[in-house]
Amino acid sequence: MPPIELPKETRDALAKALSRYLKDELDLEVEGFDAVFLADFITENLGPYFYNQGVADAQALLSRKTDEIVEAIYQLEQPVKLSR
Repeated sequence: MPPIELPKETRDALAKALSRYLKDELDLEVEGFDAVFLADFITENLGPYFYNQGVADAQALLSRKTDEIVEAIYQLEQPVKLSR
């Protein structure tokens, strides 16, 4: 699987949110490059778990929708009467 790559704006926003959270909740100052590196670490190490869960959720949804479509098509069938 290729690595998860986020746009720079998204990485910066995540780093800023992480920095704010650490300051507010843990009274820990992590800013600038340190916050970006921490966000990258989290993305690289935890991101695949969230990504894989999203893939599994998408597969389950697709499976349910496919079953619904198959059922809808089955309901379109017409009864066949054989004449003798």
